[in-house]
Amino acid sequence: MENVRDPREHLNEEPRDDFFDVAIGFGGFFGLLFVIFAVAVIIKYAIS
Repeated sequence: MENVRDPREHLNEEPRDDFFDVAIGFGGFFGLLFVIFAVAVIIKYAIS
């Protein structure tokens, strides 16, 4: 039992910046929605 490690050490976690990941996710989703909006506006004006 001397080789048992404390599970609270989190040896398998990757060192990442969670705030940066969330910011990139929000930015990417906003960009996607903006592209969808722009295409919808272009289609609306092309129809009318």
